[in-house]
Amino acid sequence: MTICKTKEELIEACRDTLHVSDGRVELLNEGKLKDSLVDILIFTAVFSPQEEAANYARWLLRRSASILGIIPASIQPLYEAMGRRLVGGFTVPAINIRGLTYFVAQKIFQTMIEDEVGPVIFEIARSEIGYTFQRPAEYAAAVTAAAIKTGYRGPIFLQGDHFQISAKRFAQDAEKERKAVKDLIKEAIDAGFYNIDIDTSTLVDLSQPTVREQQRKNFTLAAELTAAIRSWEPAGVTISVGGEIGEVGGKNSTVEELEAFMEGYREKLHHYGENLKGISKISVQTGTTHGGVPLADGTIANVALDFGTLERLSKLAKDKYGLAGAVQHGASTLPEEAFDKFPAVETAEIHLATGFQNIIYDSKSFPADLREEIYTYLRRECADERKPGDTDEQFIYKTRKKGFGPFKKALWHLPEEVKEAIGEELKARFSLLFFKLNMTKTKGLLTAYINPIVMGGNIP
Repeated sequence: MTICKTKEELIEACRDTLHVSDGRVELLNEGKLKDSLVDILIFTAVFSPQEEAANYARWLLRRSASILGIIPASIQPLYEAMGRRLVGGFTVPAINIRGLTYFVAQKIFQTMIEDEVGPVIFEIARSEIGYTFQRPAEYAAAVTAAAIKTGYRGPIFLQGDHFQISAKRFAQDAEKERKAVKDLIKEAIDAGFYNIDIDTSTLVDLSQPTVREQQRKNFTLAAELTAAIRSWEPAGVTISVGGEIGEVGGKNSTVEELEAFMEGYREKLHHYGENLKGISKISVQTGTTHGGVPLADGTIANVALDFGTLERLSKLAKDKYGLAGAVQHGASTLPEEAFDKFPAVETAEIHLATGFQNIIYDSKSFPADLREEIYTYLRRECADERKPGDTDEQFIYKTRKKGFGPFKKALWHLPEEVKEAIGEELKARFSLLFFKLNMTKTKGLLTAYINPIVMGGNIP
């Protein structure tokens, strides 16, 4: 695959397809853009050794996409309609792509087109940005390029997932940790992430005597970060902000916790501005664990997910606070029969990640020699993460997500037939999940509620 090393090489590659003048991009040949140039642009955006060339490729992708009607958008208007019960009966999937992002995103868009699926969120967590070597601008470029490649038209929803305050780092230097999260949020917004899930639930202190005091640091920091987001959002865009009341993997959330968080959050947010819009959804804990719990043989333990809690909290979030509802994390490794229940209990959004990672690594089409090379690297570089008593299968399952970054170039350069075979397995899973979440035939929601605004941006 062609990777342009300099901006000049990239400009030459765009000849007869894109014309740039005075900061404006003209599309000369849509077919050539889709068939070949988009591949050059995204591989340059990800792998060019020169930052100027990579940044210019990302800018060209975003501007070219906007010409085609592919525009970053906030899901806020739809979630407000869900909060007012004007629409419902479905659960919006939010998909974390840890590896092969350009190719996995293509399979998502292809499935969306074929099944007439409306809103699907493409997200990446703060932790994933680190170990997958994907900054927000790169991730946005890969998703955008995939939309161009597949012929998708419409808004794309990019989301910062678990933009999380680290409790450990916060205890060491609270101001430094707050700044780190704010800097990441600003970086993501600049890249077109108009949906941000802030996670300050790590600061919940269950040792405090009252639920309000337990949630105090959580709602205080959530309000501060929300106010920062409102100060940075582009004109005409209301960024969808998510909050969280229970750390995934901890105890199940309660009605009292949701009420304590929301009342405290609203009071604090009011101090930053009387008319500042708050969160649009709330993440809760119902018994899941990110990635699932691997057993000694590497299989995943069954999870007793509490749908009753999810239903009560989602109903309260809608009826009392006008939110879209509750959000479920850590769900991709659940059994198939569980997914029908999420729309039935009015779950607003569901986050899906590890299950797709598993399909990639466990595919019969994945090269065995590359898989073993990655696993050998993990045994060496992540040895300090091995817990006493862990089998090799358990250790590999828990750490193999960290192979996507160091081996990104090798994965992106897999033979096309290998990527296509893995992609078809992923596509089958996407189609099944979209069906069970009642997302098929929802394309009309996009035209009814979403009106994305084109942002120009300066030439890098």
